[in-house]
Amino acid sequence: MKNKKTLYIILFSILLIILLAFAIWMFIAGAAEKLTYEQFESLMRQNSINQNSLEEKIINGVHVISGTYQKDGTIHKFTVGINNQQYDYLLNDPIFRDFVRNIVTNQELQSPIWAIIQSTLPILIMILFYIWIFSSMAKGGMGGGILGGKSQRPRQIKSDVKFSDVAGINEEKTELVELVDYLKNPNKYAMMGARVPKGVLMEGPPGTGKTLLAKAVAGEANVAFFTMAGSEFEEMFVGLGASRVRDLFGDAKKAAPCIIFIDEIDAVGRKRNTAMGSATNEQTLNQLLVEMDGFGSNSGVIVMAATNRVDVLDPALLRPGRFDRTIQISLPDIREREAILKLHARNKSVSPEIDWKRVAERTPGFSGAQLENVLNESAILVVRNKRKMITLNDIDEAIDRVVGGPAKKSRAMTVQDKKVVSYHEAGHALIGLKLDSASKVQKVTIIPRGNAGGYTIMTPKDESNFSSKEDLYSSIAGYLGGRASEEIIFGKNKITTGAHDDLDKATNIARRMVTQFGMSSLGLTKYLTMQEESYGQTKGVYSDEVAFKIDNEINTILENCYKTAHGIISKNLPLLELIAESLRVLETITAEQIEYINKYNKLPEEVIKEKERMEKEEKKKNAGEILEFEPDDDEKK
Repeated sequence: MKNKKTLYIILFSILLIILLAFAIWMFIAGAAEKLTYEQFESLMRQNSINQNSLEEKIINGVHVISGTYQKDGTIHKFTVGINNQQYDYLLNDPIFRDFVRNIVTNQELQSPIWAIIQSTLPILIMILFYIWIFSSMAKGGMGGGILGGKSQRPRQIKSDVKFSDVAGINEEKTELVELVDYLKNPNKYAMMGARVPKGVLMEGPPGTGKTLLAKAVAGEANVAFFTMAGSEFEEMFVGLGASRVRDLFGDAKKAAPCIIFIDEIDAVGRKRNTAMGSATNEQTLNQLLVEMDGFGSNSGVIVMAATNRVDVLDPALLRPGRFDRTIQISLPDIREREAILKLHARNKSVSPEIDWKRVAERTPGFSGAQLENVLNESAILVVRNKRKMITLNDIDEAIDRVVGGPAKKSRAMTVQDKKVVSYHEAGHALIGLKLDSASKVQKVTIIPRGNAGGYTIMTPKDESNFSSKEDLYSSIAGYLGGRASEEIIFGKNKITTGAHDDLDKATNIARRMVTQFGMSSLGLTKYLTMQEESYGQTKGVYSDEVAFKIDNEINTILENCYKTAHGIISKNLPLLELIAESLRVLETITAEQIEYINKYNKLPEEVIKEKERMEKEEKKKNAGEILEFEPDDDEKK
């Protein structure tokens, strides 16, 4: 909606510029030099006047002649007023007689009404345009008009969402139960002199259910639900955002008890006096602070807001009396992911053999929205393949799609590329098998997805809120396992660019170990970074000498982890060969197949069968090529 408004403003600005240019041109074009009779007569004698350009009008008995003349190679417009005596003289003079008669012949009568319209139309259009702009500004925020106009999305909705429709965030739901009770029984709290939180701020990563929770509160309490995004308060002109805030709270008071939900409040509640601030933003924020100040003034109205950037919010917005309570909503753990998957599977036809716990194990770090998307993608795959039930294979493919995009099976891979990718991914998997604190390998594939030639899915063996120094070292070693495998198998000069994403992730962990976690020889000091808000960049708030030491520590950690990965792979080359061989044959291997290889030190049965089938096809193909070029009997003779 905001993009449309911006487009309208740009189009009308262009129109205004065109109209102004036209008016200026008309003014300049209409300006003509006023000549005296003597100058006019002199120009006629010099034959400088263009006779075909002459027009004559009689105004109050005076002959007004207009036209053009040429002087020094330049054409000039002119007008001259001639009285009746002078005009008769010209008509009777043999030199000028024909000249003046041509003026009469070329005269074009113009309607006075059309002349008035032609001269006033541009000015009238500009006046109407300015009236329209200022009327839109006067109507302001919610009142109407394109520039400051009414939000086109439904401002007040009736929420049908219940707490039973929200899975995986039970503690957060418990925090909001008392809000539902207050909305249903406000007198109970008033009698006890209790003040229910005026505002509730929900903070968490995208897709964790912040909006869904707000709707569930409104649905459980059966009250009106007003919703707006923070960006909808911001407009081109100062004052319109503040007007929208007043209108929103004014309508909410009339519908009380109700809930106001402001999504992405950081768009309007950003700290004042920052590079990203503006007069419009500050005025809107100030109005929001005024409306939220004092529980009694907005009795029955609870403000809920969501953000994933609480660090940029103005402190005045977070103080008690405005947003009294902050609820942290984090990414779901394995049990919560299992509950979310089961919730979203209720309206889908799924196989009873699906083990949701296993699916939850394969989706660490997924938000609730991503898990819902996984099941939706699974349903789409079932429809595409003309089947009637979602299976575990569909869910596996959907997870891969969410992680890396659709498989690019049409992308041509040479035999050498396939070999390199197989050993690279096998290196990651081997580190996961042999390092005790490393993440567990769930799936390895060499099928290209997105920009990746292949990838290894690894999940933490123990989903804890904390990571030890040993865990972080193991994670870095796991990321560097692919590069170490390439170097061991192909040599230092044959390593590829396939590890660029692994190096980025490994370096990021090492940097945080040094600058944030105090896990290096630099001690327990936390070396802060400052965000450049105008450009989205970060820079260290420390000296150049400390920056040099930090870089050295990061490099030391990476080198030590690389040596660890290199040593593990060197000691387990037969296992590396088996995993790489399985990948070249099947292209994708699961956790069960990897565990089988590790336990029995041999290829799984399905790999052997597929390898035999491929060898038979290769023999047939080679035999066909030999027969194709075999000489016939005549050629043999």
